[in-house]
Amino acid sequence: MYEFMQGRIAAVTPSFIVINVNGIGYRLLVANPYQFDEGQEVTVYVQLIIRDNDQSMYGFADANEKQTFNQLLSVTGIGPKSALAILANASTEGLANAIAQDDVRFLTKFPGIGKKTAQQIILDLKGKIDAPGPLLQELLPQQPDNAQLADALAALVALGYPQKQVDKLAGQLENSSAKTTDAYMRLGLSLLSQ
Repeated sequence: MYEFMQGRIAAVTPSFIVINVNGIGYRLLVANPYQFDEGQEVTVYVQLIIRDNDQSMYGFADANEKQTFNQLLSVTGIGPKSALAILANASTEGLANAIAQDDVRFLTKFPGIGKKTAQQIILDLKGKIDAPGPLLQELLPQQPDNAQLADALAALVALGYPQKQVDKLAGQLENSSAKTTDAYMRLGLSLLSQ
């Protein structure tokens, strides 16, 4: 129904963004909301998912990310939340390599993905996900502040990681060289997937 939206980011929260398109605010669930900045003019690719008791829109930085999301949804046992968690943690290249090499261990690092689901991902998507190369990730300078760290930790919990596991990372992230929410979140995702 929708392919993409162009507008200005009105709000960024730990689990979603709001994009203002001609005076209408659309709430989009995204893998990493902190890759967007409030006030930024963007084009966001979208996927509307309608269920019995829910209508949700999911947002993606590019068409390739949206395609990968839909491919993940085609796998039995993968829902939108799990697909977003996988997208937040792995580049398309890393995911494609894990599937091509039957790397069940890599796939079970994502929240909500057990051994059987990881094997199903490999079975269903082998040869279907291309590796276009790593996504460009720009870190925008912001003032170093614990608010960025708090937002990153909240986003990790929103992706499905247990609060206790995320809390254990707080000190390590705070002592890192990361200065932005996006950098804290990427580092946190990297540490959680080890």
